[in-house]
Formats: sequence, structure tokens, C-alpha cells
Amino acid sequence: MNMTLAGIELRYLVDKISEQVQGYYISNIYGITKDSILFKLHHTEKSDLFMMISTSGVWLTAVKIDQMEPNRLLKRLRSDLLRLKLKKIEQIGAERIAYFTFEGFGKEFVLVGEFFGDGNILLCNNDMKILALQHSIDVRHRKLSVGLEYTQPPSSGLDIFNLKESDFDELKITDLVAAKWFGRTLGLPKKYVEAVFEIAEIDGKKIGNLLTEEEIKKIFETVKKVVSDVVSGNHDAVIVRNEKTEVLPVKLGKLDGEVTPANSFIEGLDTVFTENIIEKGKSVQSSGSDKKIKELQTQISEQEKAIETVKERSKNITAVANSLFEMVSKGIISIDDTAAQEILATNNAKLVSEKGISLIIVQDEKIKINTQSPLQSIASVLFNEAKKQSGAISSIQAIKEKTEKKLEKFQSKTESEKDLFVVTEIRKKNWYERYRWFFTTDGILAIGGRDAASNSAVIRKHLDKNDKVFHGDIFGSPFFIVKDAENAPDTSMNEIAHATVCFSRAWREGMYGISAYWVYPDQIKKSAPSGEFLPKGSFTIEGQRNFIKSDTLRLAVGIMPIDDDYILTCGPPEPIKKNSLCYAIIEPHGLEMAECAKKIRIEFSKLFEDITRKINIDEFVRALPAGKSQIIKVSLGDSQNENLIDNEFD
Repeated sequence: MNMTLAGIELRYLVDKISEQVQGYYISNIYGITKDSILFKLHHTEKSDLFMMISTSGVWLTAVKIDQMEPNRLLKRLRSDLLRLKLKKIEQIGAERIAYFTFEGFGKEFVLVGEFFGDGNILLCNNDMKILALQHSIDVRHRKLSVGLEYTQPPSSGLDIFNLKESDFDELKITDLVAAKWFGRTLGLPKKYVEAVFEIAEIDGKKIGNLLTEEEIKKIFETVKKVVSDVVSGNHDAVIVRNEKTEVLPVKLGKLDGEVTPANSFIEGLDTVFTENIIEKGKSVQSSGSDKKIKELQTQISEQEKAIETVKERSKNITAVANSLFEMVSKGIISIDDTAAQEILATNNAKLVSEKGISLIIVQDEKIKINTQSPLQSIASVLFNEAKKQSGAISSIQAIKEKTEKKLEKFQSKTESEKDLFVVTEIRKKNWYERYRWFFTTDGILAIGGRDAASNSAVIRKHLDKNDKVFHGDIFGSPFFIVKDAENAPDTSMNEIAHATVCFSRAWREGMYGISAYWVYPDQIKKSAPSGEFLPKGSFTIEGQRNFIKSDTLRLAVGIMPIDDDYILTCGPPEPIKKNSLCYAIIEPHGLEMAECAKKIRIEFSKLFEDITRKINIDEFVRALPAGKSQIIKVSLGDSQNENLIDNEFD
């Protein structure tokens, strides 16, 4: 049973999320289920945020769920909204409808989330013309489909955010039960209506016109307080689990079931809505597999039937053959003899002639015989047929075994599908993870550019006077900076020089023997000499360069424990081995990045399955140098004390 959002809860969410998403743009969009879409929001200075918009509501999430079924809007949303800024989120009156306005590159789009009934998600242009929607609607009072203008449903009753005492005048004269009038007129969910009467200590089953002025005033004030607490964030959020699970921003009256506090209403929603999405997704996934399992089970039972039928037939044919010897012992000479026909009949067989050919029919099987032959010869023909039938059993048996293997494979797959925890915690990233980074053997942080834009950011945003700057002696090299490196030991300086070369064009082209050099921050000029032009990510370097030669091209990818978490890092083998749980050494050439990433992830899973499972494949790809790579060795690192396992690769 799904929980639904109340209009007053949506107002709080819209206000709260609006505050947090200021200045963010859409950097990725994922379809999770057919009803839910996850937006990755990026900001140049702040941590990424993940916002889920589903037909049940909108919330910020701390988990990423893998796609469970295709979402028909995904392609369209990606083509229109990627890289656009999320300009504003607004609620329409007190309705359970939110408008998300995205703008950029001279365009503006409005995504509409409808969170009532079955829910809907629609993409409109800035004139509110529908460009794409989850499902069309054609009812008496509104029609929604592509090309039409978006229309809201007819508004329901009073504006709960601006209640006046006079709005309750009708309650004084109605002959409806008070709670019923209330739910209808204010559009509040049942749980809120019940809570208002409970907090006000008034019987909601009383007829409206039997309430006293005092009671009506008390109801009015209670409503105002509940609404204001929910909207203003004066919360004490709880998750309530009984026959359905829901999260309440404020404790409402007496709560049945298991009640657990939530850190905040948004976090509670994240827990409950995410559980709902996963439940739905699992049933979608397993229904596909269940169908396949049923098919295979049907096949097997039909193969079993076929085996039984053939066995039976073979047994019957043998019985008929034996009955011919019985005829001989009774002095019958010919199969045409009436006495012979009677004995055949008792064994469910009969002699017929079709188109001049004589046949004995046993259980639908027609066996050709020569009636002129001695009975012993006819018996021998029958015995051969019985043998042939038995032979068919083993081939059906072989097919059945294959089907059983298939079934077993499928069942274990669905078992693992059900256990497949498709949710990964979204970790708050450290600032340096935007770049290439690693800690040297001496524990010094080195960061480098990934592309022209981050190359520029490394120098412009993060270069301080005590740092040193590295660059490869080759066109197409990142800048690496080593933080607080006044007295950095040679080991660290050599490692950073090595990393600078490996992350340059030298890797992609397999160019060995390239050097890197380092300079002081004040040797870097951020503007071009007059009359010259500097491309993005380039800087002018003045004065002496200190060269360090790198003989090999070798990097390691490792899983490094940091603050109760595990993250991927990539750098020279020595420091990575020292700082990681497990690592893979790579060299140029071999597999494409995605293939290599996949292979490393599989190898790491063999060593640390639970930890590796939580690290997305994209992170593995991101860690690798640009170009092809081959895995030389996978091993346990020094940051854990188990016996070392080495997997040498050919």
C-alpha cells in the first residue's frame, strides 16, 4: 500500500528543496522505474544533490537505485533538460502539484509533477504546451496529451494556507458528520482530519450543526497550528509501520503500529518512498523471471509426460510380443486366426489393414507386419519396436536434463535478483574527488586535471604558495599540484612526476621514457603574454623547470578506506598498494576503458564483494587513465592485514 503526500506536506517539501537547489544544474538523469526519475544536480562549489521525482512525490535522496524498468520519459528529459539550471520549484495553490522550471541556453521548460491519484509527470515548454507525459488523460473536466496545453484539475475547496474563521461557518449548519465535512472541504487526508479532532479533543463523529461555537473555534485553531507546524518545518518526523508504512512530519494524535523517529521529514520520505520503489521494482523484475520459470516448469512436466507415455507404450508392445508366444503354445499358427484376435484384444491391441498393408495397433502406435510370417518372426518385429521406443526415452531424458539446468540457473538468478540490493548510498564526496587524486607514500595529497576545464580549476582554485606544480614534457598533459609540498621527500616528488606522465597522452599512445617537470606557484602565469592567446586549461610557465624522468608507464587502481567509507583512487602502484584494501596494476594497451573497468570490478568483487558492490561501475571508469589498459596483477593492499592473495594476469 503506497503512502500519498498531503498538499501541506508538499508545500514544506517545495520550500525546503527550493532553498537547497539554488544555483544547481542538471548533470544527469536516471530512469529508475516507469514512475520515478532521479535527477543528479551539480553545483560548481557545493556537493552534488540527488532529487527524486516520482508519481508519489518529490524528495532529496541519499541513495541511488539502479534502473529497475524502462522509463518512457527518460530519453526526452535527457535531451531537453541536461545542463539546464533548476530555476525554481513551486506548488500550485494547495494542490498536490509542483512545477519545476528549468532554464538555460535560451530555453525554458516546466516539468509538472502531479502527486494525486495514480500520479503523472509531464514535460511542458514555457507556454505550458505538453511536450511529453507519462500517461495521457481524457476525463470529463480535463484532457492531457502531447500538443495540448496543460490544464490543472478543478480546484478542491478552501485554500488551506489562508484559512479564516468565517470559512467554518458552513460547518455550523451542515448535517454532515463533522469529520466528513472537514475532509471534503479542506482536502486534508484522513490521518490529519482524525488528528485534528483528537488534538482538539472533540468527537469527529458529531454532526456539524451540533458543534458549539467553542468547539468550532478550537477546531479552527488546531487546523491552523497543524498546518503551520507542517509547512514551517516545526517537525518531529516519525515513520509509522502498520498495514501500510508512512512518514509523518509531525506526530498526529495516537499512532498505531511500530513508530520510529526519522531525522527529518525528507529523510523519512527517502526511506519510505525508496522502499516502495524497490518493492515495486522487485515485483516487476521477478514477474518477468517468474514467467520464464513457469514456462520452463511447463516444458519439464510435458517432457516427463512424454517419457511416461513412451515407457508405457514400450511395455505394452512387449506384452503383445509375449502374447504371440502364448498363441504358439496354444497351437495357433496364424495371426489372422480368430483366437489370435481375441488374445490381441485382451492386450489392448488389434490387427487392421490400411491400403492393403497389415498393421498391429498398440496404444496409437502402428507397427507394420507381414501376416504370412510365423508368429515368432512377428514377435521379433514387435520386440524391436519396443526397443526403439525405449531408445527414445533417453533422448527425451537428455532434453529434460538440459531444461532442468536452465531452470536451476533461472531460479538462482531470481534468488540473487531478489537479494540484489539495487541501492547504493550516495556518499558526500571530498572536494578533491572531482579531480585525479591520490595520496603519496608519504601521505601527501596530489591532485590533477581530468580535462581542460578541471586542469584550469586545479591551478586557479587550488594552487597555494606552498604547493608545487607538475606538468609532463609532452603536449596533452595534466597539471598536478602537490599540496603543502615545501619539504616533500623525493619519493613523493617522483611518484607525482610518474602520475603526471601516466595521465598524459603518453598512456594512450604508449610513449615510454617521457619526463615531467615541476615549478613553483609563482612561475605559473594565468594570462597570456600580450598579443598571444592561451587555450582553456593552458598557462604560461616562466623560469627554470626541474625535470624528473619516468621510465615506466604503470598505474594502480585501488579501493581506499577513508572516514568509514571506501573510495576508488588511481595513481602510481607503490602508494596505491600502501593505502588500499586491494589494488589492480595496469599498463597501456589492451582493453577499452569500460571493459577494463568491468574486469577490475569483477576481480575486486572476488576479494571484497560487499564493498565493491557499493561502488558504481562509472566510478571505476572515471578512475582509469584515458585510453586502453591491460591488467597486470590484482592483489590485496597493505591497508588490511589478511594474508596476501596474488592473482597474476596473463
